[in-house]
Amino acid sequence: MSPSDRPDGTGAVLRRGSHSEFVRISGILRKETVGGAILLVATIAALVMSNTPLFADWYFAFRDLKVGYEPWHLELSLGAWAADGFLAIFFFLAGLELKREFVAGDLRSVNRAIVPVAAAMGGVIVPAVFYTLINLNSGSDALRGWAIPTATDIAFALAVLAVIGSKLPAALRIFLLTLAVVDDLLAIAIIAFFYTTDIAFVPLLLAIVPLALYWILAHKFSYFFGTKALAAWVILLPIGFVVWALVHASGVHATVAGVLLGFAIPVLRSQRGGGPDAGPGLAETLEHRIRPLSSGFAIPVFAFFSAGVAIGSVEGFTQAITDPVSIGIIVALVVGKPVGVLLATIIVTKTTKAALDPDLAWIDVAGVALLAGVGFTVSLLISELGFGQGSPHDDHAKVAILVGSLLAALAATVILRGRNRHYGRIAEKEAIDADNDGVPDVYQTQKQAEK
Repeated sequence: MSPSDRPDGTGAVLRRGSHSEFVRISGILRKETVGGAILLVATIAALVMSNTPLFADWYFAFRDLKVGYEPWHLELSLGAWAADGFLAIFFFLAGLELKREFVAGDLRSVNRAIVPVAAAMGGVIVPAVFYTLINLNSGSDALRGWAIPTATDIAFALAVLAVIGSKLPAALRIFLLTLAVVDDLLAIAIIAFFYTTDIAFVPLLLAIVPLALYWILAHKFSYFFGTKALAAWVILLPIGFVVWALVHASGVHATVAGVLLGFAIPVLRSQRGGGPDAGPGLAETLEHRIRPLSSGFAIPVFAFFSAGVAIGSVEGFTQAITDPVSIGIIVALVVGKPVGVLLATIIVTKTTKAALDPDLAWIDVAGVALLAGVGFTVSLLISELGFGQGSPHDDHAKVAILVGSLLAALAATVILRGRNRHYGRIAEKEAIDADNDGVPDVYQTQKQAEK
């Protein structure tokens, strides 16, 4: 009998993880859900203001207002500060979360990690192919947008999932979270390699010095101080800013610095600096302090400055939506993204000894794959990098990103609402904690079956 055939499903993919990981991921999901609501408000505000004669001029003038210090290449518009600076905070958390999942989380097992990673890769490659095929005859300018539909917006997707799928298995929510983090990081790699033209190697090489110092101090603080991670926060923040500034000056998009800084934080507790009673470590402290700043402020501010596009009228909307660039983005998000995610997941389960957890159905994966088509934050960033902020293609792409994300969310809702009711009935039985130890009995039964 292969592992995937075991009755308890211990060899299956997308199975229930450990209870401690479930509690941690649930906390992240709640924060990202609140962030998604704030993000929605910021997006609506940007659309209303940019299309209201009373506020439009003020909105665009405010977005383009430059502040900063030019000798350090830091005299940027407020919109650029949001895209280059605030999104670096978001990608710091993405890098930290991904490292934690693969080093200390349930995805440290190759058998568990291969599915969301493969799904993310499929969700990047297939939408890019869809977009490219649709725009083959639209010219080289249009083809620069091939990467726009590759990323999943974590905050929006999880907010939608929280509303329509509160009873869905935790494995599906963790799958969506991990998939979104991985494909956002893949999108950042795409930005670094395909959307970076002129590179200044001197500041890029200089950035290695403070980055190395940052890494050393982060590990020293984690080892020596344990619970006193606040001191690390005060010291590491200025060094991290220097790394960000040098990467920005090099011509590489500054959000790459956020990912590198996230990877530099240790996620394992040292024997001297940690223990069961030592309190939160450095990774936990930084995540606790930065995640509200990211989801509640940084991403909504970026959305406010980036989502504003002057549609003007019904004719303007029609013109925007019929642009081949827009058609490519919408089709890639609504069709290409779920096809890529679902196809990659099926291929992995059919070509390895693993199989879908017996407690789940493929329709569940299909629903989550549709939800992965909710692209927004990174898609807006790539649109601006590829087409130039305020260009006709950029304006049309922003409209398409909103329309495609809305259609993907509605399609996912149709599937997952019914599945949510199904799992709601199951959840009532699984919540039983007969020994009153705070851990549902279903996790203890699973742990015994895995021994």
